[in-house]
Amino acid sequence: MDLTQDEWVSQYESDENAVILDVRTEDEYNSGIILNAIHLDIHQGQVFIDGLKALDKSKNYYVYCRSGARSAKACQIMDELGFKNSYNLLGGILDWDGEIVSP
Repeated sequence: MDLTQDEWVSQYESDENAVILDVRTEDEYNSGIILNAIHLDIHQGQVFIDGLKALDKSKNYYVYCRSGARSAKACQIMDELGFKNSYNLLGGILDWDGEIVSP
């Protein structure tokens, strides 16, 4: 499900079962992340799939990338793998006006 930044933040902050997932490349990830994000690079193919399979499917995942395209694809893959709740950040970190921290 696609969410605007306001919706994404508001929902995340009130969700006790939330996990933030960054699906960008290692270099992008190292340039700064949204606080508490875990990293799985969607470009790593089977490594990415295996990483997803290791995650707890009962959690709610708030997914972002640079612009929102890769994270939308990641949410689609997560749905196919049986994740019930994954939320794509529209506009990605490019449009993010919240805090960005070093990983």
